[in-house]
Amino acid sequence: MSGYTSLEAMSTGLKKSSLNDGEKILTSEEQQAKINEVRRLIGQLPQKLSIYCSDASIARYLSARNWNVKKATKMLKDTLKWRSDYKPEEIRWEDIAHEAETGKIYRSNYIDKHGRTVLIMRPSRQNSKSTRGQIRYLVYCMENAILNLPPDQEQMVWLIDFEGFNMSHISVKVTRETARVLQDHYPERLGVAILYNPPKFFEPFFTVVKPFLEPKTYKKVKFVYSDDLNSRKIMEDLFDMDKLESVFGGNDTSGFEIGKYAERMREDDKKIPGFWTPGTNLPSPASEAVIAASLDSVALESDSDSSNNDKAENVALLRMESEEIVESNDHAAETGAANERNVGGGSGAVQRT
Repeated sequence: MSGYTSLEAMSTGLKKSSLNDGEKILTSEEQQAKINEVRRLIGQLPQKLSIYCSDASIARYLSARNWNVKKATKMLKDTLKWRSDYKPEEIRWEDIAHEAETGKIYRSNYIDKHGRTVLIMRPSRQNSKSTRGQIRYLVYCMENAILNLPPDQEQMVWLIDFEGFNMSHISVKVTRETARVLQDHYPERLGVAILYNPPKFFEPFFTVVKPFLEPKTYKKVKFVYSDDLNSRKIMEDLFDMDKLESVFGGNDTSGFEIGKYAERMREDDKKIPGFWTPGTNLPSPASEAVIAASLDSVALESDSDSSNNDKAENVALLRMESEEIVESNDHAAETGAANERNVGGGSGAVQRT
């Protein structure tokens, strides 16, 4: 339960970020009033979704929308519908183990100096052409990283290793869907993203993808190079170098082993159900359907401001540019899509989301 009740710590972090991101600076009382208003607008929820809507969780959605209650409520409502349909808390290791075999994404066995869990990403080890499968595995990794956050922490770190990366590993289709899921349904979960030794050709691609990223998200991305002294300091400030993997300039040479990692994930899966069962029974499918319908009836004003018009133009531009950059890769992705598995799931749930 602690991951959903760390409002005090969350508020402190939000106030610090406000000074840098132009976000509204609110007192604790003002923040709580807005959180209460969002909860009132959302209304009654089934148990799992109610646990999800802790003060700290609602605060993240408000922060992502600059503390605009109506926009944050709409964003949260969309996430609740997504979680009700996609059921990310029910994904288990055995459902996605085939995606994990190469170590393309995994949770490290160390945290950074701020207590944040660390997700390692190695795009050159991509082993699937299924967009659906890749996104499902990413969601599992996000849920697992959140499950392992300490009580006073709401964010994580991404360490992205570009060793062996080349143009064949780029898919704007997957990148677009990744950005959508992470920004729409995991707001303010990213503390910092370290792009480690990205090749020169990646920079133009990143510029093309930029329109899909929220300004606050873009500012959290850091380019780090192993031959740069300033980059070395960034890593030393964030990590215990004795625990950091050698590929990132650290002293740990153990590397990724799928067998050991699978055991860690199976053990984590066992922890999941207890987080969603604080002593009461879950509502029946029929009652969940009624409440899901009520989410559709929440009256919210549309966000028809100029920034959305700009985003629409950027999306159109990105689609045209992406066709030129990764035409061959998109073709491969479309071919692979015919073999995608249907989305499935196990049982239980993750509390810390």
